[in-house]
Amino acid sequence: MSTHLLLTYDFPPMGGGIARWMGELAKRYPAGSLVVSTGGQPNSGVIDSVFPNRIDRLPVSSRRLRTIQGLTLWSRRVAGLARSVGAEYIWCGNVKPAAYPARWAAARLGIPYGIMVVGSDLLILQHQIKRSLLKRRAALTLLGSASVLVAISRWTADLCRTLLQQLQIEVAPDLIRTIPLGTDPVLFRPGLDTREVRARYGLGQRRWLLSVARLVPYKGVDTGLRVLAELRQDHPNLGYAVVGSGEQLPELNAMVRTLGLEDRVRFLTDVSDRDLPALYNCAEIYLGLSRSTELDVEGFGLSLVEASACGVPVVAARSGGIPDAVREGETGLLVDAERPEVVAEAVRLLLRNTEMTRRLGIGGRKAVESFYNWDRVTSEVIRIGSELGSARLEVASQ
Repeated sequence: MSTHLLLTYDFPPMGGGIARWMGELAKRYPAGSLVVSTGGQPNSGVIDSVFPNRIDRLPVSSRRLRTIQGLTLWSRRVAGLARSVGAEYIWCGNVKPAAYPARWAAARLGIPYGIMVVGSDLLILQHQIKRSLLKRRAALTLLGSASVLVAISRWTADLCRTLLQQLQIEVAPDLIRTIPLGTDPVLFRPGLDTREVRARYGLGQRRWLLSVARLVPYKGVDTGLRVLAELRQDHPNLGYAVVGSGEQLPELNAMVRTLGLEDRVRFLTDVSDRDLPALYNCAEIYLGLSRSTELDVEGFGLSLVEASACGVPVVAARSGGIPDAVREGETGLLVDAERPEVVAEAVRLLLRNTEMTRRLGIGGRKAVESFYNWDRVTSEVIRIGSELGSARLEVASQ
């Protein structure tokens, strides 16, 4: 196949869902068929060497890619890369900043580009274009020049369609495509030995609810704490482990003290990726209780399918793109996460009904093996890029 470029601000060793997604694409594209263009990161050499595709790091840190100087440098670098490898198509890991150098290359070399959108980025753009004519014009140029916009859920695709209409961009039938994300069913799997992580993180032999999330308000960890408080009398051995760090930690710790849950809650703020699969295996139920706000939303929820891959049933919010990550009654239960009593009832049902818990866990694992995996995601990205890249070459040859 011809070579594709992937321009991304987020890339390992950076953390977060987008960086993981971009890294999985770089890992799974056929060797030599992708070049990743990204910013510099400390100690990235060892990580870059394990990918079968070339990782081209700019000589500036990733954070500087958002500056005028960084974007100018990146744009020139991308144009040079595109010429040198004969790039057929350019993928952008986000709208800003990655679409700026893609637009530069498209204008000068005629190489089409596509943008991957996740949800919260679109909410921020909606907010910006209402308040700034300059940002409205930039969004119009970047989105209006793209040959495709890839959304990670149906909800995100609908939001994208709304934003384009607000920008008065014609929405062609195939302009917006939906590719739900996945995970690695080899890395995340059931049946792992949990003794070491239980000892290291002080989990003991409790029954655990689990969330893997940044500690920020929209993630709904506070709702999980209220659920635990409501269930503690009926389930004295139940605890809540939260993997993640963030600005809300002091507030959540205060809430734990107020609710009298000190012995039942663990905030695991420094967990390596290596320990995540075993920690999922410690959980009886996974909680994904994100709420949608003006500028934040769960466009999909990678942790939801990671839990499913480990055979853990999910109780998740019926908001944003989460219903595309959790199949109601098959891999988990969808609830109104704004109502802790409703969430508690769903958790209580699973704690009491071991047959339902087992069935949802098995269903989650099967769904990951058959659909929610990175191999399927990568094949869809390759197919779309090749389709649009070859269409451009056919037009050029006529």
